[in-house]
Amino acid sequence: MKDVFHELEAIGIGSGKCVKFSAKDCAFGYRDSVFKHKFKEQFLILSISLTLTDLSASGAAYQYRTEYGGLLKKLEEMKVAKLSPKAVSEAVCQIRRAKIPDPAELGNAGSFFKNPSVSQIQFKALTSKYPAMPHFPQTDGTVKVPAGWLIEQCGWKGKWIGRVGCHKDQALVLVNLGGATGQEILDLALSIQESVRKQFEIELSFEVNVI
Repeated sequence: MKDVFHELEAIGIGSGKCVKFSAKDCAFGYRDSVFKHKFKEQFLILSISLTLTDLSASGAAYQYRTEYGGLLKKLEEMKVAKLSPKAVSEAVCQIRRAKIPDPAELGNAGSFFKNPSVSQIQFKALTSKYPAMPHFPQTDGTVKVPAGWLIEQCGWKGKWIGRVGCHKDQALVLVNLGGATGQEILDLALSIQESVRKQFEIELSFEVNVI
């Protein structure tokens, strides 16, 4: 998104005034933006504008981004002989549907925690204890570790506490079995944070906004 984002238009919830934000104004980061911090709960986003490249004029071939987790394998399963935007889109949607339960059937907000990044020193210490730990080196020298894997190692995957719990197929997704309150979800999230902190000395951050 950051590569093609141009601007967005938002309305101030208190003032009713429309304001335009550039990419710089939005301060985009990993699952983050100014609307989660400085302007949290202050604006309602109305629309976004993207700047796309018309390759038909130059005759250049489009370079598909297929590095998304499991995308190539899914395209093979779908028997896609020739890549197209529609085929890639459908493959990504199928992958996401398999990872995250339908909110209409089981209450959830998708991925609840961000994938944390650790220093090289901390990563080496962790892999000495957990050599199978999945990881993704970052351009800034840190190493990203899947939050779902950390949570699963702490025994939370498929575990329920009353009316809330971690999804049986994806530990990163906290689910509401029915009738649970926001406080119950928050208490579960804080318990998970504490477990990961004690076992790995890693602090998980919420991806969702807690109001």
